[in-house]
Amino acid sequence: MHETALSPESNDSFNDQIRIVLVETSHSGNIGAVARAMKNMGLGNLWLVNPASFPDETSYARSAGASDVLDRAHVVSSLDEAVADCVMVMGTSARGRKVPWPVIPPPDAAATAVQQAGSGKVALVFGRENHGLSNDELQRCHYHIHIPSNPDYSSLNLAMAVQVICYELRMFHLKSLEEGESGPYLQPMVAPGDEGWDSPPATAGEVEGFFGHFEQTLVDVNFHRRDNPRHLIARMRRLFQRARMDQMEVNILRGVLSSIQKAAGTQSRKEQGAENAAGSQHKGQE
Repeated sequence: MHETALSPESNDSFNDQIRIVLVETSHSGNIGAVARAMKNMGLGNLWLVNPASFPDETSYARSAGASDVLDRAHVVSSLDEAVADCVMVMGTSARGRKVPWPVIPPPDAAATAVQQAGSGKVALVFGRENHGLSNDELQRCHYHIHIPSNPDYSSLNLAMAVQVICYELRMFHLKSLEEGESGPYLQPMVAPGDEGWDSPPATAGEVEGFFGHFEQTLVDVNFHRRDNPRHLIARMRRLFQRARMDQMEVNILRGVLSSIQKAAGTQSRKEQGAENAAGSQHKGQE
């Protein structure tokens, strides 16, 4: 039994109202790669206009587990048939036209597609591998989507182009969920205090205790002189403050400093007691 392409938080507007349309794809392996790109981003509505070969073993092999998307794919004989029931049609285009046409970048295309999906079906159309969509086909589109690739090497593989658009669709979809009750989906976790971090942020007092211990250790090993400080300690403070340490990291670093002092023969009994306490706390946290 194939795993569904629809993710748990998905809704019909995102998954079924938005369709990916491939026009006259020459290589069936590209169809499979597109199916994989779609499923990666939670999409499963694939339409194929007059493909050279489908279905076949190559397309399923290249889908890498997205065979359910291929099983559901609609095969039609013309672009008109693929978009006849759509309220919005957008086609990818890499080159300028004699008659200017509304052109939007992928993020704007995704926003427009998801918004329009609330009132009807939306088609995102991709052309042939060798020369894309024809002028006649592009004139059937409300908007042209331009992916701003490297102008010195602008040709994108079909599946790559689909992946770019599907990624933007998913990001917009997740942002819309973030605003509702289903989030958070895009909440970053980059520092202590963020949801999911494994240790609380170090307090100002704990950090100051570390700085005092750090400076004393540098003095003990003759790396730093308090009577000729220059900017060493200020720069080291800046370094560690930039790191925004958590409590466990402070305890680990103080344990390292105590070991250095012990090796240098400069550790006092008071410091040994503090090291043992910090070590016990660190083991408890692990």
